[in-house]
Amino acid sequence: MSYIADKCDVVVIGGGHAGCEAALASARLGVETYMFSISLDMVANMPCNPNIGGTAKGHLVREIDALGGEMGKIADKTFIQSRMLNKSKGPAVHSLRVQADRRRYQTAMKNVLERQENLKIRQSEIVKINFEDGKVSSVETDTGATYITKAVIIASGTYLKGKILIGDYEKESGPDGMFPANALSQCLKDAGLNILRFKTGTPARVLRNSVDFSKMEIQEGDEEIVPFSFENEEKGIVGENKALCYLTYTNEKTHKIILDNLHRSPLYSGKIKSTGPRYCPSIEDKIVKFKDKKRHQVFIEPMGMNTDEMYVQGMSSSLPEDVQIAMYRSIEGLENVVFTRSAYAIEYDCVDPLELMPTLEFKKIEGLYGAGQFNGTSGYEEAGAQGLIAGINAALKIKGKEPFTLRRDDAYIGTLIDDLVTKGTKEPYRMMTARSEYRLLLRQDNADLRLTEMGYKIGLIPEERYQRFLDKKKQIENEIERINKVNVPPSETLKKILEEKGSSPVNTGIKLSELIRRPELNYEILAPVDEERPNLRRDIWQEAEINIKYEGYIKRQLMQAKQFKKLEDKLLPKDIDYNEISGLRIEAKQKFMAIRPESVGQASRISGVSPADISVLLIYLEKYK
Repeated sequence: MSYIADKCDVVVIGGGHAGCEAALASARLGVETYMFSISLDMVANMPCNPNIGGTAKGHLVREIDALGGEMGKIADKTFIQSRMLNKSKGPAVHSLRVQADRRRYQTAMKNVLERQENLKIRQSEIVKINFEDGKVSSVETDTGATYITKAVIIASGTYLKGKILIGDYEKESGPDGMFPANALSQCLKDAGLNILRFKTGTPARVLRNSVDFSKMEIQEGDEEIVPFSFENEEKGIVGENKALCYLTYTNEKTHKIILDNLHRSPLYSGKIKSTGPRYCPSIEDKIVKFKDKKRHQVFIEPMGMNTDEMYVQGMSSSLPEDVQIAMYRSIEGLENVVFTRSAYAIEYDCVDPLELMPTLEFKKIEGLYGAGQFNGTSGYEEAGAQGLIAGINAALKIKGKEPFTLRRDDAYIGTLIDDLVTKGTKEPYRMMTARSEYRLLLRQDNADLRLTEMGYKIGLIPEERYQRFLDKKKQIENEIERINKVNVPPSETLKKILEEKGSSPVNTGIKLSELIRRPELNYEILAPVDEERPNLRRDIWQEAEINIKYEGYIKRQLMQAKQFKKLEDKLLPKDIDYNEISGLRIEAKQKFMAIRPESVGQASRISGVSPADISVLLIYLEKYK
């Protein structure tokens, strides 16, 4: 017997990383929000590796923080090892990655949710979403409770019709042995949405005392720790490294065990028909696709400070347990390894992201939003980013305000969402720096300079933090101006620096900015010849240095972004009938009618659309006006 339990403005379905950011953003913008999770003990769970960040993903976390999200703060509070990746390369690809304490991360995020004003969290499974006149009207739980609402954000992760596979064994299940959400998928199909079937996987967890670390390479954290949250950077809160990670490798024996048992893998036996992630393949997939590679990296990483479970990164698999144990024990340092949890693959339902607008609201159903793995992505960071945008837009819609979207030149978040809603995806989508054509503009170090103003205008960045941000911005501008003015005269000190670094000698005075632009020199090295240098925080002078060192490249990308913006500003009428536009190819007409691009810029990025189609569209727009 159903009953009306309560009413609210926004309902968030799912308590994973997308659900947490969505619920917090919505509630912080002043609308009454409910977040439902099948288990409150699984809020902000990390069913795969308990790490946050990594290549391109670190950019997303810093962007979430710059807009007023929570992921970066919790990662800073609970990390046990911090490393900046790609430090030998340019600043565009520097990416922060931390190994988090899994349980502490969950507990800390859950506590933030519990204390958040305008937010109620509830342990229940949502089995049905009700619609009236093409709009969301209410949701129903498995226990018969109905919640009247104006907007719903689906952040279901891998729970929708989840199925675990290990060899011949299969079981309806969510991640980590949780109940699956079996009812909601049918409700969405009945509403006319295109539901896809994807799969992902995770490696085994092993007992620390069964691993011989003496045979492995030690992976230490960085001496100088950079926090994810710009707020922590401003306050000097950086945390400390508490744990080590280790590196070992597969070998020919490992590969033989896998190849001999390939017929027992559901990936190759035909049991798994769904699509897995290209950029995070199972070990059996890697062995088959990279036959010439003699070995693959295997990282042994801690799950937390109060557990002896270790995560075996690089060994994701759906092979039977006996094969898993044999192949793990063939690896140096894992000869006597003891499993605590077996590796498994998980299949789940998700939506075709072409069903979504850039706000992450569904085109067919007003007030319904998607976020995270439900939208066809993989990764905690991609999920958190989408959850934030969906939560912001649901709240803005309730308040009758203009929606919030990010362009490709604004943020990696903008690139991520544009890729999804414009191109769609046939496999779990993962963010990578190569996906952005504006990498030098969208660095992780300047995420606050790009986005904090926006976060403040939305209402997620408090006044005190905004004022600190303005002060930082002013200090950077002042330092850039000062560096460009400083003239460094010839001296023995300068001569010695140039000789040590193999840099061309200087016989007359030279601008400090010109010296900084030399690849072999930098701001720190030149400190002895910069006598009036102010005492600045590292993040401030580093920002000034990057802007000077890469000035030419940055200007070039800014020009590209300016040209791009012209096409983005050319909005397309919502009621346009592309079939009536003469000169458009049939494929372009079909794609435009299906995707309904919001601007000429978005139309130009749809696969199968040619420059000639865009020219026809521009001519039509002029006539339309």
